[in-house]
Amino acid sequence: MEFHGAMDFTATTVARASTMPEMAAQQQHRVLMVSDFFYPNFGGVENHIYYLSQCLLSCGHKVVVMTHAYGKRSGVRHMTNGLKVYYVPRLPFFMQNTLPTIYGTFPILRNILIREGITLVHGHQAFSTLCHEALLHARTMGYKVVFTDHSLYGFADLGSIHMNKVLQFTLADVHQTICVSHTSKENTVLRSGLPPQKVFVIPNAVDTSVFKPDPSSRSSDEVVIVVISRLVYRKGADLLVEVIPEVCRLFEKVRFLVGGDGPKRVRLEEMREKHSLQERVEMLGAVPHSHVQSVLVRGHIFLN
Repeated sequence: MEFHGAMDFTATTVARASTMPEMAAQQQHRVLMVSDFFYPNFGGVENHIYYLSQCLLSCGHKVVVMTHAYGKRSGVRHMTNGLKVYYVPRLPFFMQNTLPTIYGTFPILRNILIREGITLVHGHQAFSTLCHEALLHARTMGYKVVFTDHSLYGFADLGSIHMNKVLQFTLADVHQTICVSHTSKENTVLRSGLPPQKVFVIPNAVDTSVFKPDPSSRSSDEVVIVVISRLVYRKGADLLVEVIPEVCRLFEKVRFLVGGDGPKRVRLEEMREKHSLQERVEMLGAVPHSHVQSVLVRGHIFLN
């Protein structure tokens, strides 16, 4: 799916949540994107929010982003095409998530909603406490709200049980919910108890003008498997620790290219040392979004 088509489809769904279909094309919306995950942090959620905001801006709508402060980056900043970002002075306490306060963000959120004349609040990622608080308060104030779930979560561990209870409470009164895959939709419906007809599937987009294959960049003597992901348990980093040594044992001409950072990077480096795979497993660390394409074209197989 091409980049603009998928993002425009998302923009249309967001617009439908705040007006009747026949009025959506006429009204210019003022959308507030809310999540703990945004630039300068790197990741899929951060890129999704940025590019969706740019597509909405190109359609003539106004978009404002609310996230927490990142180091010295606090206050109001402006990005490409006039995208306004509020870096709220709240410090993260776990995996870039801010400490849940329920009402701690309400004064700032209310100020932003009124100052910017917001008509629609769009929260991103079930793991974001800032997102949940914004959706709760916005709905209480009578705003239209949309939620996008980007990931899959379990049902058995303590963290997932707690998060699923929060999700049920927060999404009980949202107008629309978006998931990035049919599997994600099934997961979200089961976790939140939402009616399936209120959950829409819009796959993540690919900018085909940037991500083009380049066979000349691949090695002809070996098979290169590329992994680009946050190195955390939820992304399957622990499976890599078990899989890579076995694949390298079975196939002599296979090499791994691992991009990304996270708490599980230490385990991958220990595995590489233990099995003496320094020549066959290359650790790239955090890869900026602008460099992802140049890494992907080096591989024959992308392992997600």
